Amino acid sequence: MRRRLAAALIVPALMLTAACGGGDDSGKKKDASPSASASKPAEVPKPVASADPMPTVAGETGKKAEITVPKGEPSGKFVVNVLKEGTGPEVKKDDFVITRFTGKVWKSGKDLPSSYDQDGEPVPFKAGSQEILPVFGESVLGKKVGSRLLVVAPPEAAFGPQGQPKLGVGPKDNIVFVIDVDQVPPKRAEGTQAPIPSDLPQVKADEDKEATITIPKNDPPKELVDKVLIEGKGPEVKSGQTVFMQYSGAAWAPNQGKDAAKLFDNSWKTGQPFQTKIGAGKVIEGWDKGLVGKKVGSRVLLVIPPEQAYKDQAQGPDLPANSTLVFVVDIVAAV
Repeated sequence: MRRRLAAALIVPALMLTAACGGGDDSGKKKDASPSASASKPAEVPKPVASADPMPTVAGETGKKAEITVPKGEPSGKFVVNVLKEGTGPEVKKDDFVITRFTGKVWKSGKDLPSSYDQDGEPVPFKAGSQEILPVFGESVLGKKVGSRLLVVAPPEAAFGPQGQPKLGVGPKDNIVFVIDVDQVPPKRAEGTQAPIPSDLPQVKADEDKEATITIPKNDPPKELVDKVLIEGKGPEVKSGQTVFMQYSGAAWAPNQGKDAAKLFDNSWKTGQPFQTKIGAGKVIEGWDKGLVGKKVGSRVLLVIPPEQAYKDQAQGPDLPANSTLVFVVDIVAAV
C-alpha cells in the first residue's frame, strides 16, 4: 500500500501541497486515500496586527470559536491578531507545530470544516512553510504555544486565485481563521533507554533519525510485546486521541551475525511525525493495543504477531505473509 498523505488525515481541501510524499506504509495504515491540492500563491503579503473592519470572536481557547464577520468588505490585508497570548515557548521557523482551527468565509459567512468538528483533526506543519495554506505557516511564527490567533487571509495567503469550490470559496474570497497554537512537540523521546531482554530485538535510537533494529536468532514471541524503553512524562494516550509519532519498522527475520534489520518503513524520511487516531481501527490492531495507555514522551518497542498485523496477506517483498512486525515508536504528542 502507499502512504496516505497527511492532508487526508486532517482537512484535505486546506492542503496546497502534499505534506508527505509517496512511500510504503504497509506497517501502519489499513487504507489509502488521495489528497486535494492546488497551486501555491505567487506571493504572500506581510501580515499586520490589525485592520478595519475586523471580525469578532467568542469562545474559549481550546474549543470551537464563534466567529462573527462584520458588514462591509474586508481590508484586503493579511491580518494576524493575537486574541490570547500563550505561556509556552515562542514558535520558531521550521518548528513542527500542532494547531487546531475554526474557519469561515468572509463574504458568504459559510463555515469551513473545523478541527473541533466530530471528525476533525489537528493541523500539523512546519512553521514558516507553505505546505498547508500559507496562512498557517506564516501566522504562527513568533507566537507562543497556547496562543489563540484571529487571522484574516486574503486569497494570496489562503486558497489563491483558483479558490476552493468544494468548500464554497471563490477566487476573491477572504477567509477568517481562529487558530489555536496547541503544541511544539519534541523531535523524539528523551531519556535513558531501558535494557532490552536478549530474546527481543535490540534497538539503537539516540539521534534524530530512524532507529537501528537488530533481530535475535530465536523465534518471535506469539503474543504482542509493548515494552516501554523510555518512560515519558506526559499524560497517558487515550483511545480516540490523535497521536503524533516517530517510528521505524522492520519484519522479524533472524539475522546472520549482528547486522541491522532492513527497515520497510519509517516516519523520519518524511521530515515530520506520523499522525493517526489511535484505538479507532485506523491502524493495525497491534498499534491500537500496544500504544493506548502509554505516556506521551515514551519510546515503545512493539513486536506484533501476524494475527494483529496483516495475518496471511503479503504486503510486498519486504513483508511476506504471516510476518511478525517490529516497531520502535516515539510518542511525541497526543491531542
